[in-house]
Amino acid sequence: MSPVPDVSVIVAVHNSLPHLTECLTSLVEQSIGRERLQVVAVDAGSTDGSGAELDRFAALHPRTFTVLRQEPGRGPAAPNNRGLECATGRYIFFVCPDDHLGPQALERLVDAADRWESDVVAARMVGVNGRQVPTKLFESTQRDVDFFAGTLPWALSGIRFFRRALIERHRLRFPEDMRTGSDQPFTIEACLQAHRISVLGDYDYYYAVKRDDRRQATAGVGWDERLRCAQRLVEFDVVRLDPGPRRDALLQRHFGTEVAKLLRTDFLDLDVAAQRQIHAVLQKLTTQYLGAALETRLPHGVRQRLAVVRHGNLEDLRVLLRQLAEPGKPRVVVEGDRWYRPLLGFRDERFGLPEACYDISGQAAVWVRRFTAIAMNWRTTDDGELVLSVNARNPWRHLAAVGPEAVRITAGDATAVVRMLADEVAGTVAFVDLPVAALIDAAGPEGRKQLPVRLHTYVGGEERVGYLKLKGRPSAPRRMIRRGARVYLVTPYTNNKGRLVIAIAAVTPRRLAARLRRMLPAAGR
Repeated sequence: MSPVPDVSVIVAVHNSLPHLTECLTSLVEQSIGRERLQVVAVDAGSTDGSGAELDRFAALHPRTFTVLRQEPGRGPAAPNNRGLECATGRYIFFVCPDDHLGPQALERLVDAADRWESDVVAARMVGVNGRQVPTKLFESTQRDVDFFAGTLPWALSGIRFFRRALIERHRLRFPEDMRTGSDQPFTIEACLQAHRISVLGDYDYYYAVKRDDRRQATAGVGWDERLRCAQRLVEFDVVRLDPGPRRDALLQRHFGTEVAKLLRTDFLDLDVAAQRQIHAVLQKLTTQYLGAALETRLPHGVRQRLAVVRHGNLEDLRVLLRQLAEPGKPRVVVEGDRWYRPLLGFRDERFGLPEACYDISGQAAVWVRRFTAIAMNWRTTDDGELVLSVNARNPWRHLAAVGPEAVRITAGDATAVVRMLADEVAGTVAFVDLPVAALIDAAGPEGRKQLPVRLHTYVGGEERVGYLKLKGRPSAPRRMIRRGARVYLVTPYTNNKGRLVIAIAAVTPRRLAARLRRMLPAAGR
């Protein structure tokens, strides 16, 4: 290793096998070369052999690795700070021991930071094994990024490339009293002090791995730690920035993520004392810092919860979360072309939320389309009309109460008669009658046509057209139908895309003779 390495990689380790081996291997195999690299690994009391694995790599690469020991603490903040005290590189890169780097990651990062004189570089991440990572931020490479104007506030992990001179000039460290979220104040402060922030989207730099054993760094963090984290982050924003759009950009992230996570339906599983404490702290935060301009930027679901926290009591919050936890698709109110979910606060002046917060027309359009045919047969109605009768199901029980105007089913120019009934088990059952006479008319003068059965839904003032699909390929036998002087063969079937199609074919002497010719050789054998 050179006297001043280009990069110091800091790895805070606690029971990180088996992923630790891949992580360390990806570091020593970097194209930048080990002589330009320092790895500072801090083992915080591992009991699974991670410490021995660190010692093995240090023995193989003594000029590259520095291994430190400390007692297990309350998260990665203290190990990261310990690593910073020993780091000597021009740049610092924090790497989680479950994750690994692309082979050229460090060489590319150093080159970009040197060329652009960047203090902070965010590099493209890839999720592994179902791990969710930011993607929008890395859609393109950018030399200069405005910290407040884009998506950077939504990607505040400490997995960034930092100029060490910036860190030491401002004495940046991780708050050790935060078991979770301690990387956010560090990253925010670094970005606020940076001369230039850059983004690299041209290469897969960092592979973030979701562990199969679910032992991620934040696993097991209790509600009290999450509450403390949310409160600290909101108050950090308020202390660090003056009121206005810049502060709102950070508060939008923290109210929309850390605060909102405390208001999921698992809140109902907590004891009453915990619920009271969360409600009291969040009511104070929303009252003091959630201004009207910021409130309108939050997603509707988060805005509903926060309005109930701010203007309601604890029981109001419980009622809302119970409503959200109800199984199945929700009850709706349909007025004109808009569909609303009447949750607590709907048209209640106490909470002051606009109707748009309860408008679920977009979701409902998807729910309405989820009809699946499960049975079909021929039957004669009370009026003596022959119909192809299809039973279809939709898992949304409340759809039956909306009325048949939301759904229309056609085959060519033939329109079905649709009746819908609610069923506690099946959801909504639709009884669809397709008149055979109309189907034959839809075949046209040639009397030969393939008629896919289409599903028309009307939600939010828009018509959407799809196909009626079948489950288990139910079938009805083909029928010979006489209409006037002609005879038709009507064949319902399922095509290779699982859609219901009705084939109409007029039985003419020529077609009958051709069919017999195809059959005769088989009969002769």
